[in-house]
Amino acid sequence: MKVAIVTGASRGIGSAIAKALSENGYNLVLNYRASREELEALAATLSTEVVLVQGDVGSFEESEAIINAAKTHFGRIDLLVNNAGIARDNLIMRMSEDDFDAVSTTNLKGTFNCTKHVSRTMVKQRFGRIINISSVVGIFGNAGQSNYAASKAGIIGFTKAVAKELAPRNITVNAIAPGFIETQMTDAISEEAKSASVGRIPLARFGKPEDIAKAVVFLASEDANYITGQVIQIDGGMTL
Repeated sequence: MKVAIVTGASRGIGSAIAKALSENGYNLVLNYRASREELEALAATLSTEVVLVQGDVGSFEESEAIINAAKTHFGRIDLLVNNAGIARDNLIMRMSEDDFDAVSTTNLKGTFNCTKHVSRTMVKQRFGRIINISSVVGIFGNAGQSNYAASKAGIIGFTKAVAKELAPRNITVNAIAPGFIETQMTDAISEEAKSASVGRIPLARFGKPEDIAKAVVFLASEDANYITGQVIQIDGGMTL
């Protein structure tokens, strides 16, 4: 049975990814930073073996511990989904250094940390799948999200570079760039802002976490063996 690590798995997109992977037969290592109770509730609903690991992916040492926990418990790692991310929105003139650093550390450095630590295992296996969750904001930008946009754009460049490095070892590296997805993050948006956002989407609706999860399952499958270094935009056509 294959083994997957999902970071930031306690809610929203991460939770949906965990469910979809379990339904497709993956044993799971699910990472959280603070929301253990939510993750325990999720794990209780899954049909495969699940290990919960607390850790901040932005920490080089803690991210290594997450990867090591998976290797120690299951003996192999087939898939890493770098999903953990935060947002601290503000206009550039009001954005603090801490807000920029915190978002960059979790979103971009966290992706680097986990990918670096898992790469040794996957290279030895001569097999692996790495899927990084970026954002359409990293493609077209968004006012008030310079820190978030920069981190997500960085993930796209990182994905393409690492895909070239690891391809000779049969390891694929791809990114998914979600648009507006129905999560707790979008629940906090005002109705006026939601209506304006929907107006920019050709399909005229927000996506669901399951839309992202299905793409993860595909990119991890044998059907995607010849796909690497790509960015799949799941945004209802917003970036057309």
